[in-house]
Parts: sequence; structure tokens; C-alpha cells
Amino acid sequence: MVPLRALASEKLDEFKRLAKIGIKVVMSSGDYDSLDPELGKYDLIIATNEKADSLFRHSPPWVDRLSLVVADEIHLLGEPSRGPTLESILTRIKYLKMDVQVLALSATINNAEEISGWLGAGLVTSDWRPVPLKEGVFCRGSVTFLDGEVRQVPQSGSGDPVADLAVDAIKSGGQMLVFTGSRNSAVSLAKRLEGPVLRVLKASEKSRLKALSERILSLGERTKLTEKLAKSVSCGVAFHHAGLTYPQRKAIEDSFRSAHIKCICATPTLAAGVNTPARRVLIYEYRRFEPGVGRVNIPVLEYKQMAGRAGRPRYDKLGEAIVFSRSEEEKDFLMEQYLLAKPEKVWSKLGVAPSLRSQVLATVAMGLARSRGGIIDFFGKSFCAYQYGIDSFKSSILESVSFLTDAGMLKEGKGGEGLEATTLGKRVAELYIDPKSAEIILRALALRRSGLPAMSYLALACHTPDMPKLYVRGKEVESLESYLESNSDLLLFDVPEEEFQHEMILSELKTALLLKEWIDEAPEEAIVENFDIGSGDIYAYVESAKWILNAAHELARLMGYRESADPIRRLLVRVENGIREELLPLISLKGIGRVRARALYSAGYRSVEDLKRASVSDLRRIPQIGPETVKSILEQIGGTVTKEEWSSIASRKGTRQLSIDDYDT
Repeated sequence: MVPLRALASEKLDEFKRLAKIGIKVVMSSGDYDSLDPELGKYDLIIATNEKADSLFRHSPPWVDRLSLVVADEIHLLGEPSRGPTLESILTRIKYLKMDVQVLALSATINNAEEISGWLGAGLVTSDWRPVPLKEGVFCRGSVTFLDGEVRQVPQSGSGDPVADLAVDAIKSGGQMLVFTGSRNSAVSLAKRLEGPVLRVLKASEKSRLKALSERILSLGERTKLTEKLAKSVSCGVAFHHAGLTYPQRKAIEDSFRSAHIKCICATPTLAAGVNTPARRVLIYEYRRFEPGVGRVNIPVLEYKQMAGRAGRPRYDKLGEAIVFSRSEEEKDFLMEQYLLAKPEKVWSKLGVAPSLRSQVLATVAMGLARSRGGIIDFFGKSFCAYQYGIDSFKSSILESVSFLTDAGMLKEGKGGEGLEATTLGKRVAELYIDPKSAEIILRALALRRSGLPAMSYLALACHTPDMPKLYVRGKEVESLESYLESNSDLLLFDVPEEEFQHEMILSELKTALLLKEWIDEAPEEAIVENFDIGSGDIYAYVESAKWILNAAHELARLMGYRESADPIRRLLVRVENGIREELLPLISLKGIGRVRARALYSAGYRSVEDLKRASVSDLRRIPQIGPETVKSILEQIGGTVTKEEWSSIASRKGTRQLSIDDYDT
């Protein structure tokens, strides 16, 4: 089990080599409402924590055959959004006394003994690294290392100390990974490094980078951010953050591993993600902006994660982790607060309402507990109870039970004894959404309103706690307030007057408007500009909306709300593909995405029936429709392509259209 899809993909690539000795490996991620019975045919399953949790909830038969569960990055138990999921999986294993070995891994953890005690596991610790790590602080042209060495950094002639550090690493045959506090900082710093890095590259390296730059431009729709990235890449530099699409991020990571890209400027997400070691790691900014709080210092644990990227096995004899300081006073502070400090203890985050609601329901739905006492016994095996004692959150558990009972997801057993999950409760647990989200959706659907526009359901999806929200800037408030006032009758929920909640409604509305532009086929560049986000963000919001709309559709079907079920189903397809209503018939064809569907529609082909009357030569003339696509369309609609026709169209090189499946969040 790993925390991120990108990590799961990397592990899959790593373990595929086991196929040579007959071990079958598979990756499972996404689509939480899936039993995945085929997984039982494999020897090794790689999954995200959330996917593993959802699989357990469906109680697949192959679970009984598990012999080893590996929990990678166990320190994430202390992460508010992901920690409770990982903790719940491990609690189930403990509670059921499954005949399975648990192997929990972490490179940066302070209270390892406490976690191993909770798991009932033997603790194995080691300070060995494949490449020794040397930590230091840069200040005014020199690096002071923990071992007392003070090293002058040769000047690159740019007058930029970061460029000096990068060029020094490159000239000695290494690479540098720079961590910044924000996306904008990563982009601007990469631009600063373009000239200095380009000047030390060989002609052969520049040629490879030019080809890579052109490839970057071909990965999805062209935007200003993509053009900036391509320009940086052509100089041997790249920036990396969640605003990029998955294909772009992967291209950068792969090119860095192959040493074609010499320097990456990244946000801290890369430190928690895939394996991209560099000879030198520079933590350029140790403060970042937290919404509602302001600028805060990063935790020591996060610094250790970044520093751990220093040193490439097989290539470097030494890895360097350097923190950038701007004064002698700051240098002393950084030495004390980060280099000499131990990571913070990991504290459970399970005992809070959103986490408990979902896990209490899952516990009853899976038959692990059949009474309030049984639920408390179950959570008594959790890391939260191990650290704080069960009494510290018993009242929160009982409040969750009351909420779930009032929402119709749990009910009293026969004779008023015990608890059991209702049909609704079991389905909500399988759909893997917050029961609060389900309650909000069901309350809205119970209004039995028909003929609603797509925006009504998009706003409803964004009103759930499961949906991430866009940040509203001060200059946007007036226009959002105006839209809200003009369209309040279309909303399926009440707009609160309380200031904080009202501000949240504006965030939800802004997020819904982003999705509305997406399904109205606005170009990515327009959405990126209008909402000040990256293309990768678009697909992250789309993925979340798909998940929630799928749950809403399933709940509408379950409860018999026919007036909502079909509109939500159609909207789900539109969100998945980013299309207007009229393209739904065409998008059903394999290989036809939003761009090709619009091209066919504009050429007069509005349905599959229209396409049945099309000739090969007619389809060949349509932009974006290559020979392979022509052949695929005709095969799907029952037509045929003669050898002569195929010989004719095969001479025209087709282009592959990117779809939502090419992106990962």
C-alpha cells in the first residue's frame, strides 16, 4: 500500500521484473466502487491506501489469501487527510487477527517504537543509506556542513547563488533538485536557472533536450504554462508541481532519472512522491503559505523527506542536502531547527468527525461490529486509542453512530438491540464517500425536482465535503455573489447567512463554474487563465467530480429518484469527457474524445447513424481523424474497410488524442 498513484505506478514498473520468475504483479487504483475480482489471480497487488480500503469494504474473496501487507510511508498515519484511512486498514487487520504479516516502512519517523508497539511488531531500525548524506546550510557563497566543513561554492558568473550551486553540481557530473514553497516560486526559479545551466551543457545534451521540449508541447493541450515548461526543459531545467498534467510530470521525472534534465525546481509534493534522487538537494524555501493561517515553517519531518532525496545510488559517492539561508542569524536558526532536529512524533488523526463517520459506517457495514459496544471495542484497537486512550474519542464515536442512524444508514437491531447497516448504509460504504456527502446528496434528491440544468448538480457535488474547493480571491467575490444571487433558485441546498459558511459557498460555486466551463468545451488554456490553475488541477477536480457524481447516480437509482438518475448519468459522461450534451452519442465510440467528437459533429456527423452513412474518404477529410481512428470507427459501427481503402488511408499518419485516462492526481 502506497499513498499516491504515482508511487503505485513506479512500484509497478519496479516489480514487473518479477514476471521473469513467474510472479504476477498488478496495480489497482481509482474507481473506489469496484470489487476487482480479477485481483485474486495475482501474487502481488500494488494499491493506494484509499483503493485498498475500498477493496476491503467490498470483502473480496481473495482477502483471505493475503499473507503479507506492506504499509509504505507509515509516518503518514499523522497526515490529517490520508492517515485515518491507513490506520483503519491496519486496525482491521489487528482486530480480525488476520493470519497476515504486516511490514510498515518509513525513512523518517521519531516514535517508531510506539508504532511498532501498537502493531505488535518487531522493530528493525538502521541508519544505513545506499549513499551517505551530508547536510549543510548555504549562506553568502559558502556551505557550512554539520561535520564542521565550510566549502566555498564556485561562482558561475550569473550573480545568482542558486545558479552557482546548480552549475557546481552539474560540472561535477551531478544534478540538483530544488524545493520551493510555492508553484510560482518553482516556475520563476526554473526560469532564472535556464541561462546558467544552458551554458554548461554539451551540444549533444542540447539536442536531446530540444527533442524533449517538443515532446512536452505535444502532451495535451498547449497552454502558457506548458510553453514555459518546454522553454525551461530546452535549457536543461524543469519545474514540477501538481498544476502539471501527469504525462508532463512523468516525462520530467523520467528525463531527470536519465540525467537529461539537470535541475528540477519543485514544490514539496515531489519529496513525498516518486523516486527522483539527485546528488545535491537544495531546500530554497522552508516556509509555505497555508490557507487561513498564512506563512508557516515546514515540519522537520518534511525537511527530512526532502533531504532524503540526496544521493543517487550507483552514481554518487555522497549526497548533499543544503538549506538556503539569507543571513548568518537565519543560518544558525536553520541548523538548530532542521539539521540538528529530530522529526516530529506521529500522532493519530483518526478521532475527528469526518474520519470517524466513514470508518464507523464501514465497520458496521463489514460486520466487524454489531453494537455500540462492538464499535468501541473495534476502535479500541486503533493507533488513536493506543496513543490517547479510547475514552478520549468515545463520545465522537457515539456522535457518529447517532448521525448515521438519523441519516438512515444504520438502524437498531431487532428488539432494539445491536446495530446493523441499512441497504443505504452498505451502499454508501461501498461508494467510499463521506456519509455526510451522501446525506447532503440525498436531501437534495429528495426534493424530486426535474428539468434541472447541469449547474444544479455540479453545485451539489461541490457542496459535499469530499469535493476539493477552489480558493476565492478578493477580486472574485463580487462576481460570484452576483452569480449566486441570480441563480440561487437552481441550487439544491440553502445558502447560509453565516459569514464563514457563506464564503465556503462561494468557493464551491467557483469550483462548479470551473467544471461548467470544462463540460462547455472551453479550451484548457481559457480555464487555466480564468481560474489561475494548471492543467493538472483541471483533471484533479474532474476526477473528484466524477467520483461524487457516480455516487450521486448510484444513490438516485437506489432510492428510486428517476427524475435525477438519468440527468446525473449523462452529466457524469460529460464531466468525464469534457463535452456538451450534443456530443454524447459520439463519445460512446472508443477512441473518440472531446476534440475528435467535436470535429465529427462540426463535419455534420451528429450520431452513430450519421457515421454509418459516411465513406472512408469522407472521414479522412476531417481534421484530427487519422487512419487508425477511421478504421476503428467503421469497425465499431458495423462497417468494413477494404484492403484498397486501408492502403489509401494508412499513408496518412494519424495523431493520438489525449483523454482523461492520460492524467493522474
